[in-house]
Amino acid sequence: MASKSYFDLIVMFIFFVSLVPHLVFGSSRSHFLPNKASGSPVTRTNGICASAVRVHGYMCQEYDVTTDDGYILSLQRIPAGLAGGNGLNRQPVVLQHGLFVDGVTWLMNSPQQSLAMILADNGFDVWISNLRGTRYSRRHVFLHPLQPQFWDWTWDELVIHDLQSVIEYVYGQTGQKIHYVGHSMGTLIALASLSEGLQIDKIKSAALLSPIAYLSLVNVPFIGAKGPPVITSTEYNPSWAEDTNYLKFVCANPAINCFDFLAAFTGQNCCLDKSIFEFYLNNEPQSTSTRNLDHFAQMTTSNDVLSKYDFGSFNIFHYGQPQPPIYDLTKIPTNFPLFLSYGGRDKLSVPRDVTTLLEKLKLHDKDKLQVQYIEEYAHLDFIIGVNAKDIVYNQVIQFFRSHN
Repeated sequence: MASKSYFDLIVMFIFFVSLVPHLVFGSSRSHFLPNKASGSPVTRTNGICASAVRVHGYMCQEYDVTTDDGYILSLQRIPAGLAGGNGLNRQPVVLQHGLFVDGVTWLMNSPQQSLAMILADNGFDVWISNLRGTRYSRRHVFLHPLQPQFWDWTWDELVIHDLQSVIEYVYGQTGQKIHYVGHSMGTLIALASLSEGLQIDKIKSAALLSPIAYLSLVNVPFIGAKGPPVITSTEYNPSWAEDTNYLKFVCANPAINCFDFLAAFTGQNCCLDKSIFEFYLNNEPQSTSTRNLDHFAQMTTSNDVLSKYDFGSFNIFHYGQPQPPIYDLTKIPTNFPLFLSYGGRDKLSVPRDVTTLLEKLKLHDKDKLQVQYIEEYAHLDFIIGVNAKDIVYNQVIQFFRSHN
């Protein structure tokens, strides 16, 4: 096995924190027949609610949300904490995961350490989003995941379809403006959406953990990074790679600390429970499209410009202009409440790239922008760090309450 091939595949397996272990069991290639989306919960005996929420004694409801381009997304709601109550008068919060994982990202630690349960116990009505292509969102009104057309998208489509559909749905169900929490790619699609003014009248504030907007200083090999655009799309799941199985074999050796290997790509995470890595090895990451990865590749060579997918010579056909349109983050309303938290050891949300983002926000109202810098934190600490509640989540809750 060529060492370069092994390196590239392993990097893709670990990329973007969103590469956190998965607690939901079953094949990620499973396909569900479409259910008609409605305002009523759906019954799913083997979904996220059953496997990761109700087992801890919390109420949980499953919903299906159909996007305007036909994808059927799975959405979980935790309407109350362990103390009881309901979501009628509780402030809704949408949690948005990143790349290669789904909503279980927010449920991996104990209830006392997992953001979804912490928010529910603090009086919030919690909604967990699962983007297209992930385990429980592999559905479409007429396409099947085995068809290439099912994977014909990048994070541009997540901005204009998935995120907007989830926000619209939660707003319609609760009748209240929504607080938003995103991690990694979940921050990217939020920033792009806010810059376009999409659904901004329905979002009350946003907390962005390990914010991603610029990747100029990220040294990770991506599909198509130095080649032509990947115009056609296929499904990509790092767990299918032969080298992933080899990684599991290597990490089974107790003499090898695979956390050190992980740190080489996500940064030296300070505060993870080492038992979490067992889930990382035993549960598959979630699928994305090859073209979505190519979009990230384009970001690494974009010279601090955040743009839509570059189709090369086909830009004229897609956009009516030779260059892809730009997401102008300076157009985010200066009075929109933003909370950004980033770490000094993060190798994906690199501090100097975050500085570029903050430069775009330099005219933001001072009382509407809160920035937290945690020197010892890396990419994974923000979602599965055992002390994230004390360091980050309590700050997020205080921020939300100050902007109710």
